[in-house]
Amino acid sequence: MADFLMPSLGADMEAGTVLQWLVKPGDAVKRGDIVAVVDTEKATIEVEIFQTGVIQKIVVPEGEKVPVGTLLAVLAVDGEVAAAAPEAKPVERAPVVPAPTPTPPAAARVVAKPPPQPAAPHRARISPLAMRVAMELKVDLATVKGTGPEGAITKADVERAAKAPPAPTPAPAVAAPIEGAAAAPKPAVAPTDRSATMRKVIAAAMARSKREIPHYYLGTHIDMSRAMGWIQAENLKRPVTERLLYSVMLLKAVAIAARQIPEMNGFWIDGAFKPSEAVHTGVAISIRQGGLIAPAIHDVDRKSLSEIMASLRDLVKRVRAGVLRSSEIADATITVTSLGDEGVETVFGVIYPPQVALVGFGKIVERPWASGAMVGARPVMMASLSGDHRASDGHRGGLFLAAIERLLQEPEKL
Repeated sequence: MADFLMPSLGADMEAGTVLQWLVKPGDAVKRGDIVAVVDTEKATIEVEIFQTGVIQKIVVPEGEKVPVGTLLAVLAVDGEVAAAAPEAKPVERAPVVPAPTPTPPAAARVVAKPPPQPAAPHRARISPLAMRVAMELKVDLATVKGTGPEGAITKADVERAAKAPPAPTPAPAVAAPIEGAAAAPKPAVAPTDRSATMRKVIAAAMARSKREIPHYYLGTHIDMSRAMGWIQAENLKRPVTERLLYSVMLLKAVAIAARQIPEMNGFWIDGAFKPSEAVHTGVAISIRQGGLIAPAIHDVDRKSLSEIMASLRDLVKRVRAGVLRSSEIADATITVTSLGDEGVETVFGVIYPPQVALVGFGKIVERPWASGAMVGARPVMMASLSGDHRASDGHRGGLFLAAIERLLQEPEKL
């Protein structure tokens, strides 16, 4: 048997709410299957299972909030079979001879039709985002009619139901009020402020990071003329829907550099650095209701720029919709943040534990640049590194930034 526990979906997660089970006892699952939908303070997460087997028992019901590490379900693995209840042996009985009954005439015979069987209850499909919104707005999903594909309940359906006037209910009989008595005030219902909750969660994680991680910071300016020239020419060859953003070059360069300087790629766990064989790059993405989240794109160093662009588009779309997968939240081995679109030239970020490095990129600006005894205006970008001094030092950090710069000077090789 194996235990399926509430996963830790980031250093800032303490508990999660099981919104929906996508499996039931007796279902066979394999590693990587999505088995449940969990709501955290930041997003709705589709939780994957990391063992192959058969679901034996679901312990935590839907709608219950439990701490990280709580047993959610029990899994039978390695050929284990659920202990089946012993079959009851039939009791031998003496044959009963029915009493003869008169046969009615043919004209009077009526074949009784069996009563219609009730239809099996159908569980409406509900998107994870719709579940989360229903919890926040306190909408009973049983009363919501879905308008999505195959009758699925969408976020818009839940919001429409929340705005609809409640069905009239007969007023209960009450005793006549005592003359002169003041009416009891109705308790005020405080609205759920998800953004404030998220900010508290982020604050706790960042406080832990600065308290536990001895940060060091490095920065360098990178001439982006070759990279920008190459991507402009490349995009002219592509359809509009397949054009690249220059940020995909940054992600690829960071991932390759992290493989070359392994002290930047991994985790500090139990007092020791544990390098990661894979490079899963976390991408800091702002959330519309405030705050940010940094899910991972997997194996960035092994993907083409087109594949990274497709993954980035999909990731941003699902972050804004509030639906992510557990592996995207928990697997990041190094994080990249960019505030160039916000007009920021330099960013020194805070490392997201248990990772040991974070790379920041600012906006590209025109600056005087000397090259080959000539001075001219070049597009220049500031790249920074926030490193964990327990896992690396300034020398290795400097080599890491130099590798990023070198890779961006040969964009056609990325």
